[in-house]
Amino acid sequence: MTVLSSTDRDDAEKKVKSSYFDLPAMDVSVAFPQATPASKFPPCTSDYYHFNELLTPEEQAVRKRVREFMEKEVAPIMTEYWEKAEFPFHIIPKLGALGVAGGSIKGYGCPGLSITANAIATAEISRVDASCGTFNLVHTSLGMLTIALCGSEAQKHKYLPSLAQMKTVACWALTEPDNGSDASALQTTATKVEGGWVLTGQKRWIGNSTFADLLVILARNTTTNQVNGFIVKKDAPGLTVTKMPNKIGLRIVQNGDILLQNVFVPDEERLPGLNSFQDTSKVLAVSRVMVSWQPIGISMGVYDMCHRYLKERKQFGAPLAAFQINQQKLVKMLGNVQAMFLMGWRLCKLYEAGKMTPGQASLGKAWISSKARETASLGRELLGGNGIVADFLVAKAFCDLEPIYTYEGTYDINTLVTAREVTGIASFKPAASRSRL
Repeated sequence: MTVLSSTDRDDAEKKVKSSYFDLPAMDVSVAFPQATPASKFPPCTSDYYHFNELLTPEEQAVRKRVREFMEKEVAPIMTEYWEKAEFPFHIIPKLGALGVAGGSIKGYGCPGLSITANAIATAEISRVDASCGTFNLVHTSLGMLTIALCGSEAQKHKYLPSLAQMKTVACWALTEPDNGSDASALQTTATKVEGGWVLTGQKRWIGNSTFADLLVILARNTTTNQVNGFIVKKDAPGLTVTKMPNKIGLRIVQNGDILLQNVFVPDEERLPGLNSFQDTSKVLAVSRVMVSWQPIGISMGVYDMCHRYLKERKQFGAPLAAFQINQQKLVKMLGNVQAMFLMGWRLCKLYEAGKMTPGQASLGKAWISSKARETASLGRELLGGNGIVADFLVAKAFCDLEPIYTYEGTYDINTLVTAREVTGIASFKPAASRSRL
């Protein structure tokens, strides 16, 4: 028996293939002409209770501006880049020109939006593409906001104007290989030396990190044992960032593994307002609200896509929208979107009034992301076979919601935060562990 080498085997297979075997896939509008793909995004039909009337003229203008940009510039290319797991860097200057980077930060070239306007921008970006939503959230609500809330005046003036225009990009590094939900137990260290600090350790899952100009790194001060914050420039000696492969969701987002091997950070790049893990709470309070709006936007897009699809696609001589079971699923999705929007809007108002608690933010993130999962699952059912291809948005949204359901606190951790607040009893650690500590 002759065993062929892999090269010979490939050559043999090519000889028996038809000449058309390696041709690129047909354009989806030709391959499946019965329904319009998501590259031509559907109009918004999900505001059934007219929540737009709750928004100020400024907030409505932000919504209109971001929606038009996303439908025109991002919708036609998102499936291609999602499939390749690559980032469309050419859209970053255009995103910067929208005037939403920096969100609610006032001054330093930032837009100074209301929390609600910032949330609406997050939803409208995510309605078309969740990965772009995550890119902006990491850049704005984590990287930029930490500098704005914890940085010195010199640091704010130095970095925020460029970040607000997205001429430079930021990331935020908290999570580590051994510390996810137990983030406060981070092991990356910062050791004081003459003129600065030496950082050593690892970070994982850090969005934007493979191309970010500035990396906001959280590390444990070896002298005080408290968590401090540092601004690290890309290409700093001892800094290595590698892309994480094989994700099933948010594939456009460039998540990285960060290795810090004796990275020197000058004293002027330490964030003076970040002196303990508790200091991150003022950043996470805003980011958790914004992350709650990401699945709201995704669910809006899924509903809009399904609404159009059911009216266009015909089976048994009638549009899918004519079948009662499909109508029931569509209305359940619509009801979810209304409830999600109202909870998200109320969170914004509580924050703006200075009344929002950590438990309220956590409940919002947990409940909204769980309802978004249900909404995407129903949409996947409604689209049948097309529910598993990214061309019609729903499959992509279905996958993109999985990392969102986990990051910024898993569903379980967020429910425990809320439960601690309403019962007065913390249950993060098993009873046996608590008794030993």
